[in-house]
This record gives sequence, C-alpha cells and structure tokens, in this order.
Amino acid sequence: MSTVEFSSVTKRFDDGTVALDSLSLKVEEGEFLVLLGPSGCGKSTALRVLAGLEEASSGDILIGGQRVNDLPPGARDLGMVFQSYALYPHMSVAENLSFGLRRGQQRLAISEAEIGERVNSAVDLLDLSEVLDRRPRELSGGQQQRVAIGRALVRRPKVLLMDEPLSNLDAKLRNRMRLEIRRLHERHGTTTVYVTHDQVEAMTLADRIAVLNGGRLQQHARPLDAYHRPANSFVASFIGTPPMNLIEGEARSNRFHAGELSFPLPAHLSAHSARAFYGIRPEHIRRLDSAEHPEAVPAQVLGRENLGSVSVTHLDALGHRITASERTDDDPDASGQITVSLTHSSAILLEN
Repeated sequence: MSTVEFSSVTKRFDDGTVALDSLSLKVEEGEFLVLLGPSGCGKSTALRVLAGLEEASSGDILIGGQRVNDLPPGARDLGMVFQSYALYPHMSVAENLSFGLRRGQQRLAISEAEIGERVNSAVDLLDLSEVLDRRPRELSGGQQQRVAIGRALVRRPKVLLMDEPLSNLDAKLRNRMRLEIRRLHERHGTTTVYVTHDQVEAMTLADRIAVLNGGRLQQHARPLDAYHRPANSFVASFIGTPPMNLIEGEARSNRFHAGELSFPLPAHLSAHSARAFYGIRPEHIRRLDSAEHPEAVPAQVLGRENLGSVSVTHLDALGHRITASERTDDDPDASGQITVSLTHSSAILLEN
C-alpha cells in the first residue's frame, strides 16, 4: 500500500483542451478514493496520468512519496481494472489470472510456487474456484469483472486503479458488485482510486470523494460531508437523487427572498445577510396542513413520481421549481395547490 498525490497537475492536450487544471489531491495509504464527476470533467484523464498512460503537462505525480512522472506504466507498480475488463478470450480464468505474473516472472523474480499461491489466494477471495477452466465468453458479467479484479490483485500492486468498472453491468449486478468491491477493499486494504460518474457508487464505496468539474477539484471530502455540506452549488446539484434544491435570492432580516417567494431562515442561518443560493434537500421539505403557518410557502404540484417506498413530487413555488421527496405511504395529493415549509435545520447557503 502507498499514498498517491497529485501536486498541481495540469493536462493540456494538443488542441488546447485543458482536461486537468492544477489538480492537487492526496490519497492516503489504504484509502478508497472515488473520482466523481460528469462526462468530460477530467476524472479518467487523472487516472490515466496517474497510470502513466498520459503525460502530465505540468505538476508532479507521487506514489509512496516518489515522483513517478518519468517512469513508464509498468514501473509504477499499479494494478488496473478497466470498463471493458480486457480479458484474454483464448485463455481460461486461471490463465488470465496468472498471465501478468508469468510475463513478468523474471523481472519480478517470482517463482512458480508463488504464482500459484497468489492465484489461489485471489480465487478464494473472489469465489472463482468453480470457473477456473472456463473462457471469458462462458462467464457472466459479474464473473468477468471478478476475474479482471483478481488479475490486478495478484500483482499485489501498491495502488489499484479502477476506471468505471461496473458501467457494463445491469442494475441488479451493479448493486451486488458494489458490495463485493467494498468487501474486497476492507479485506485487502489496497490503496484504491476509482473513477465513476455514478454518485451511488461513490457514496457507497468511497472513504473519500473527489468531485471534479471542468478539470478542477470542487470538493474533497467524506461522502456524507459532501452530501450534507457541499462546497459549492455544483457539488450540491450533482450529489443526491433527486439533487439538492437551489433557490437563488437574498438572505436578509431573518428571511430568504427570491422574487415573490419569501420564507423564514432556519435559526442557524438567521444572522446571514447576502446574495446566495438557499439549498435544501428534497427529503427535508415538509407539507403543512395550514396556509396560515408562519413557514408556509404556496406551491403548485406539477407531477409526482412513485418510486416505491418514496415518491418525488415536483412543485412550482411562486415561480421556483423545487422537488420534494415524501414517503409513499403518506399518500399525499398528486395535484393541486399545497403549502410546504422550506425552513429546515439542515439547509445551507452557498455563494452565488
């Protein structure tokens, strides 16, 4: 296990596109870090620069405190798991697992006995004993993914890199594999950098999340800290399903004002006076029984999505589109005019 550090790393392509803009980020030894962001935000480029598949335009990449910018990929002691799995179709599972070690056997000074021990350890860890003689085409998507992970782990790398490894799986299998990957990390403890655009993967897998947008680091925090205390409006709107409601307006005189919309600020924000985004999570919006309630905000129900245990209600609050998440068994009205409260102890103000 090793630490990983990006120190003011910039990646500029020949056409002038800046994929990474002075990225500074540290991954602690044994940590599971998720690089999260939309397509084109720079997360895969960061992984490729770390792996040595792309050259940084400026800045330093450090693994275990050693600068590795000038080292080729094979000398960085990394294991990689790709979106496509990249298994050898003509080889059995056992051969796929051992191939990387056998190819570098002389350079790595690994005996046949140690190769066997490492492969057997991965087989036990990943529950692959019943498919060792099968070819990749004979495996399910989840089994192929486990083989790809096992092939990376048998090298016992300092750092494990995973680039959207679950994106080719169906929803049910993705859920299962998330649990498997987290379980493997807890047992194996390899420093891991994992790339995804899926916030559910990030929230369930990560020790810490690094949110990227436009090649810049937006927030580096524990998953629940990024959820409850987003650093800016981008993080607030990106993390969460449905995302946080952001209402642009002004905090003054213990209230928040946004055009015709006005409501009391929660106690922890009442002293603020500034132009800002008022952020409130959908699950914290409450329906009120009375329009005379001091916190009452009139809202028109635009539609409702029933998701099973919860429903998502889309509202128009005096010209502002907001989303509320409610328990389905509350059986709220799916149409008409209602009153809600936007005053909640978890609400935040973000600079606009």
